[in-house]
Parts: sequence; structure tokens; C-alpha cells
Amino acid sequence: MDASDTNNKHGEGGDELDAMRTKHASFPKLSTSSKGLILLPLLLLAFIYLFVYPMEFELQALMGSCSNPPPAGTEATNATTAAMGKPGFRLLIGILTSADFYERRHLLRMVYGLQLASSTSPPLAAHIDVRFVFCRLSKDDQRVLVPLEILTHGDIIVLDACAENMDGGKTHAFLTAVAALYADAPYDYVMKADDDIFLRLPELAASLGAMPRQDAYYGATIPCEARDTRRGWYMSGMGYALSWDLVEWIAAAENVTRGRTVGMEDRMTGEWLKSGGKAKNRFNAKPAMYDHPLSVPRTKCAHDLVPDTIAVHRLKDNPRWAHTLAYFNFTAGLQSSKFYKFDS
Repeated sequence: MDASDTNNKHGEGGDELDAMRTKHASFPKLSTSSKGLILLPLLLLAFIYLFVYPMEFELQALMGSCSNPPPAGTEATNATTAAMGKPGFRLLIGILTSADFYERRHLLRMVYGLQLASSTSPPLAAHIDVRFVFCRLSKDDQRVLVPLEILTHGDIIVLDACAENMDGGKTHAFLTAVAALYADAPYDYVMKADDDIFLRLPELAASLGAMPRQDAYYGATIPCEARDTRRGWYMSGMGYALSWDLVEWIAAAENVTRGRTVGMEDRMTGEWLKSGGKAKNRFNAKPAMYDHPLSVPRTKCAHDLVPDTIAVHRLKDNPRWAHTLAYFNFTAGLQSSKFYKFDS
């Protein structure tokens, strides 16, 4: 190939390059309206992705929750958890009562339901479940009426390991059953409570929340004048809490509890823990846990109602319940209505 051919090749290539440049340079410039037509679909896609999809997912979740309602007895605690986010700890309160005490359970459901409602302010520092506990049903009417309660409220535990009793091993049966029933989803604390005690759940949660999560024993010491938990006093049966590890230990410690489940059960609990060298983290909640001032007979654990109360015990009748609930303004949220009127 001679020089002229080479020059011709370069010339031809140059001509083609110039033609391409001219072709690209000849594209018309987009007008503002044209740009808008191009950008509008892009903005619409971005809006759908950022806003419509999330709302659709929320709507689907809402529709799913409506079509599949939660089990009975979980509404209050779930509402509380949702309102405050993840709770600080989980507490199970087992109220040891008798199957025949239908009216008392109705009252307690109202008292604790109001405190567990999502409108509670400030929100509870814990996820709290309240369950009513009694031994095997012994009457025909119980075998019909109690199942009705279970269907309606879902908050009853019937212990098959005992016949109904006060000091015949019911506490041990309760703790043993709980260790098995909730083994897959354990609570941080389990509280045994009487059915004649009023627990202020926000105050209880705040107080108990400061306790260690292990080897913990919480309540009001007995005898009433005792203050020093290091001396090994046991907690009053009005209501005491054990950390989950102690509940599991009691359920498994047959060498300690065998033959020692009948008698003053709350004292027995203290003796089990003492024998096993357990419950090194103890907290005495007195004087915030006490007997009602009108207790009959009056005890050394009784004193006047006070604002920083955690629990009031020995509410044996409706007048004492009414006196206590009025002191803490439990009906303050009642709205005026044409359907009722109360004389002051």
C-alpha cells in the first residue's frame, strides 16, 4: 500500500467521523414540556415505590389482624406492649383463688384490665399477664361455668396436680406447673398473689424492674415488723415474685421440697430457698405493700392508704375494695352520659 492509499483511507475515515459528529449534533434540543413528559412517569414510579407500597403492606397486616383475632385474654397485654414498644421485662401474676369465686374474678378483671389498657399513662415498664389459678374442678356447676370463663377470657389455669386447698401444696403445684407450661417462653418473674390483694401494676413494674433478673425474691417480709431481708425472713403470701431461675429450681428440687409442701405455704417457700442457698437478691417492698387499715383483725402489717402504694392486702369485701379504689381515683376516667347518673 503506497502513501496515497494511506492518505485516502485516513481521509475516508475522517469524513465518516465528521458525518457522525454532524449527525449527533443535529439532534434537536428538548423543550421544557418534553422534559416534563419524560420526568413525570419517573416521579410517579418513585411515589408508588416510596409511599403506596408501604401503605399497602400496612393495610394487608391490618386486614390480617382483623380476620384473625388474638386469643381471648391477650388483648390487654398486647395493647400495652404495642403502645410502649419492647417491654423491659415479662411478669406473670398468678392469682390463687377458688373456682367458686366468680364475682371476685369479675372485679379483678376490671381492676387489672383498666391498668393494662393501652391508654395507661405512663405506659407500663413490663409485659404483664394476669392468670387465675385453682386446682381440679370438683363440682358439676364449675365444670360448666369455668369453661365459659375460659372461652370468654382465656385467663385461667386449672392445676391437675392438686385438689383445692389453702395450705395443702397448691403453691408448689402452681410453681411446678408454670415451669412446665411456659418453658418455651419463660417470664422474667412469676408472682404468686392472693385474690384479696389490689396490685398497682405501674408501681409494681417500676419497683420490680429495678431488681436483678436472677436469684431474686421480691415481696413484703414476714413478720410484719421485720425489715432486714438478710436475716432470712420469708415474704408475705399477699404477693411475692420469684425470678424465673428460682421457679425452675423449685420445680426440679424434689430433694428440697419433697414432704415440705403442706403447711404455711409462703413460709415453706422461704424455707425451700433457704435450704437451697437461693434467693440472695431479696427486696422488701414495705411499707408500700401492706394490709388495709380496716383489716379485721387489724394486723401489724396494716396502715393508712398512701400515694406510693404498690399493694393493699386483706380486701375481704366490696366496701374495702371500693374504699381503696376510690382513694386511687379509679373511676376518674368515667365520662358523663345520659345513660347513668351518680349522686356524690
